[in-house]
Amino acid sequence: MGSRRDLEVLYRRHGPSVLRRARAILGSETEAQEVLQDLFAGFAADPKPLLKANSTVGFLYQATTHRCLNTLRNTTNRLRLLDARACDVAPRRLDGGAEQRALAHELLLQLDEDSARAAIYFHVDGMTHAEIAELLDCSRRHVGNLLQRLPATAALQDHR
Repeated sequence: MGSRRDLEVLYRRHGPSVLRRARAILGSETEAQEVLQDLFAGFAADPKPLLKANSTVGFLYQATTHRCLNTLRNTTNRLRLLDARACDVAPRRLDGGAEQRALAHELLLQLDEDSARAAIYFHVDGMTHAEIAELLDCSRRHVGNLLQRLPATAALQDHR
């Protein structure tokens, strides 16, 4: 995947699934589009991580999840900085599904990277402990421990 043409083929083939994944995690079409663009712009700048991957689909799945978690954290940090500067930031009104999504996002922001990924893979994607262990490159027991320590996992279950 060294050429621009290769990247275009990759984008056409896998872009829609990356976008769906980002949209499912972020709940925002605009933010999902940004994740999609940032991810593929990164591949254009440095394709080495993608070339080293055993599975293109698996790599894109993990990279998208990671990028979405960073987006959630960045958004929270920006809001915290604005609040610290005493800017008038009106809170958005949330309804039904959006409230649950906001609660799930808040919970994810409190977790370390592996716990957040495990929570998304288990509660949102419905993966088994074995599937999660493969993606996180750890044991099934460790996945169980990560999930067992999650605060308020019921909030994420409602997000599904």
